[in-house]
Amino acid sequence: MTVALSVNVNAIAMLRNRRDLPWPDLRELGRIALQAGAAGLTVHPRPDQRHVRFCDLPVLRALIDDEFPQAEFNVEGYPSDDFIELCRVNQPEQVTLVPDDPRQATSDHGWDFITHRALLKDVVGRLKAGGARVSLFAEGDASLEALEAARETGADRIELYTGPYGGCYGDAEKARRIAEDLGQTAERARSLGLGVNAGHDLTVENLPMLVGRIPFIAEVSIGHALTADALVHGMAETVRRFRKACGQPL
Repeated sequence: MTVALSVNVNAIAMLRNRRDLPWPDLRELGRIALQAGAAGLTVHPRPDQRHVRFCDLPVLRALIDDEFPQAEFNVEGYPSDDFIELCRVNQPEQVTLVPDDPRQATSDHGWDFITHRALLKDVVGRLKAGGARVSLFAEGDASLEALEAARETGADRIELYTGPYGGCYGDAEKARRIAEDLGQTAERARSLGLGVNAGHDLTVENLPMLVGRIPFIAEVSIGHALTADALVHGMAETVRRFRKACGQPL
C-alpha cells in the first residue's frame, strides 16, 4: 500500500494574506504540487479566513477538476453549519472534521469521540450523503472504546494527530515511543474497519519512521514543513522529497 501525500496550502495562503496582493498564487503552487505527484490538496478554511479564504475553495476545486481529475480535494474544519455549506458547494472528495476552537492557532488535539458521538454521527451522515469520504481527527493514543465510538459515527477514516511526534524532533527515543503509540492506535482503528490518515508537523526526516511503523497509512496531509522546505528546494522538488519519505517510488 502506498502512502498518499496531500499538500496543505494553508501556510502558503497565510503568506499571501500578509499583503493585499494575489501572490503567492495558491492555484499555481497547487498545480506545481500536483504535477510533481502529490495525490491531492488540503485546505482548512477557518471562520476568520486568516489562512485559506472561502473564495479559494472553488478555484482549487476547478484546478483539480480541469487538470488533475485523479487528484483529491480534502477540506478540514470544525463542523459548523457554515463549514458544512462550504463542503456542500465545493464537493471535496474527503472532509476531515477537527475539534478546533476558532481562536486556536492550529489544530492541537483530536476529538473526544464518546462525548461528541451524537454530533459527529449527524454531521458524518450529512457529509456522506453529499458524496464525501469522512475522516475524524483522533488523538494518537486513542483507546479502543474511543475508536469504537468513532466507528459508530459512520466515519470512513481517522486522522492521527501527530503533533507530539513532530514536536520531539530533538529526542529520537521519545520519537520512537510516540511512533509506537501511534502504531498501536492505528492498529486498533484498522481492526474496527477504519482507514487511517495522519497529519501535523510531519517532515521529510520523521516520515520514514512513522510509515515504517504504520505502513497501511492511507494518506498524510502536510503543510507547514512542506511549505518551509519549498522555500529552499522549490515546490516541485519538495513534493518529490516528501513522496520519497512516504515510501513512494519516484
